[in-house]
Amino acid sequence: MYQDKDELMVIKEDIERAIKKKNPRWAMLIDLRRCTSCKACTASCVAEQKSPPGIFYRPVYEEEFGVFPKVKRRFTPRLCNQCDNPPCVAACPNKGKGKATWKSTEGITNGIVMINYEECIGCGLCVLACPYKARNLDTGAFYTEGTPKIEEYEKSPSWEYGRRWPREKYHLPVGVARKCHFCIHRIKEGMLPACVSTCPSRANLFGDIDDRESLIHKTIKANKVNVLKSVKGDGKERVTPLSIRGKSPEEIAKITGYPGKIPVFDVSATTKPRVFYILF
Repeated sequence: MYQDKDELMVIKEDIERAIKKKNPRWAMLIDLRRCTSCKACTASCVAEQKSPPGIFYRPVYEEEFGVFPKVKRRFTPRLCNQCDNPPCVAACPNKGKGKATWKSTEGITNGIVMINYEECIGCGLCVLACPYKARNLDTGAFYTEGTPKIEEYEKSPSWEYGRRWPREKYHLPVGVARKCHFCIHRIKEGMLPACVSTCPSRANLFGDIDDRESLIHKTIKANKVNVLKSVKGDGKERVTPLSIRGKSPEEIAKITGYPGKIPVFDVSATTKPRVFYILF
């Protein structure tokens, strides 16, 4: 609760106020003191985006510290960090606003790293470049493949970036890069990102970070916050553009260690993330 109001109601009011602005600056704050690893955020994200096998916009990493009996566990949700200095954008060969991937700097999408599925060539270079392992290529798989029939719920369309994307063989976004976009299709309607709305612990705050009246702005000011510096994989293979040449999306994911294992925090990162964390 915040001042006798559910945080979700406060965040909704913040979003409704922000979408009236010309260029709201979206950000997310995750309070790891509250996260219980229930994975409601992961499940809601999969349901909202109709995510197929191999695509995880919001995994939750689990770590254990200390020696028995003084042992602690930490749970870290990870999403696209919507970086202000995004290495994925720099790595993309199809550059420019409206091309394969770019950092939006205006309008309702201000601050979000966007992907144009129709322009992405599926090269995987952005997948390699992301230090947060927040991107992967869509293989076109279905969970119910190999069963008597592919269930209808797997064929339902997604509405990413405000467009209808049918789930059909060879239909976009099959074969291209995918990642979290702060549920921009929901934000436009004054709604909360799916992960924020379903967290029973209210561990996620979202809004316009430049709005001094917003809950996220006030909470960041009142607490010490960190950002993800990177997410480590198993380190078994050196990842280079050459190492993924000719590889399938499944093989690329394995090489990069997607979606990662160990989060690495710092007070800042060269990528300038828009996702902040309160650590315990």
